[in-house]
Amino acid sequence: MTAVAMPRERATPVDRVRERWRMGPEARGLVVVMAILLTFGLAVLYSASAFVAVQANHDSWYYVVRQFTGVLAGVVAFAIAAKLDAEKWREWAWPIMYLTIFTLVACLVLPESIAPRVNGSKRFLLGTSLQPSEFGKLGVVIWTSMLIVKKGDQLRRLTKGVLPFFVVIGLLDVLAALEPDLSVSMLYTLLLAVLLFAGGVRIAHFVIICALSIPLLWHKIQKVQYAAGRLTGFFDATKAQTQVNYQLKQSLIAVGSGGALGVGFGQGRQQYGFLPFPYSDFIASNIGEEWGFVGLAAITLAFAAYALLGFRIARRARSAFLQLVAVGLTFVTVLTAYLHIGVVVGLLPTTGLTLPFVSYGRSNIVLTMFLTGILVNIGSQKERVLGSGATDPLSTPAG
Repeated sequence: MTAVAMPRERATPVDRVRERWRMGPEARGLVVVMAILLTFGLAVLYSASAFVAVQANHDSWYYVVRQFTGVLAGVVAFAIAAKLDAEKWREWAWPIMYLTIFTLVACLVLPESIAPRVNGSKRFLLGTSLQPSEFGKLGVVIWTSMLIVKKGDQLRRLTKGVLPFFVVIGLLDVLAALEPDLSVSMLYTLLLAVLLFAGGVRIAHFVIICALSIPLLWHKIQKVQYAAGRLTGFFDATKAQTQVNYQLKQSLIAVGSGGALGVGFGQGRQQYGFLPFPYSDFIASNIGEEWGFVGLAAITLAFAAYALLGFRIARRARSAFLQLVAVGLTFVTVLTAYLHIGVVVGLLPTTGLTLPFVSYGRSNIVLTMFLTGILVNIGSQKERVLGSGATDPLSTPAG
């Protein structure tokens, strides 16, 4: 009887096996939401900034072109963050925090040729191309998440658990307040609170430290005249100086005149010099005027979708560290958006926070896209695929 030779299974060469990150459904949805907000943001920015640009002897597309270069840089930053294993950020937590502190100090001590004073504040380095306080958002999220995981059960102790967080983040708060940028200082503290709460801190310890810090915070606010004026104007508009409430009043006029459907794209009047900073701090006012209640509702729902997707990514994250990072990154983007919208409709005091993906500001847009890239990586799974299908998103994992 003749033996039949069985065909030998061909081994797959090592160099034909690749590893890649496959985005989950939430990560893909996040990319779609980001793309929609960026596209809409460029359109709104043109309408809000064209007149201001012409008044400054620039082309009407000046701010849009500059913002578009920021978007291109943001795409590169997003791609890098989405491809980089997010677990590596734990190793870089302290270097990122040191860099944040160093750059914030540099803003305060370097001469104005390097750290220029813009609108009375020293918030930038190298002209207006780098804003360290924006980078600080990433530093707070990564460093706080790392330390929460590292401390473990010690987090429920006051001196060795909670106090070190307030010392380091408190230093960032002070540096940001000295620029002065009280909005970012407040945001750092809120980020810390959310992450500590998510990490399981005892509420009593947190309340005690917050209560002790309120008198110091109020003392600092009173020293910054514009901040005290904004709070006074918000709580008692009849006693506030006219210039303090001027932005808010013009913003309410814009939103009110928009009605349900708005006056039409490019037809708004507030950007013709009536509303200061219509392309950054109050760009949602332009949305309310030209796109109406429908436009503001749509942008609110878009960020609600961002929050839903981000928190779903956090729930399914690969580790406790990544869960906290995903919560922090989602919170910082969505909270900033809702604070901005709350200001332009008169629900909150004027803060100076921009609308993510929409307001003019290249540092902000690059950072926000970078943070979204980290979220996308957390919402992705690493898989091995055959070399011939390594670039095919429909290819079957090699196992």
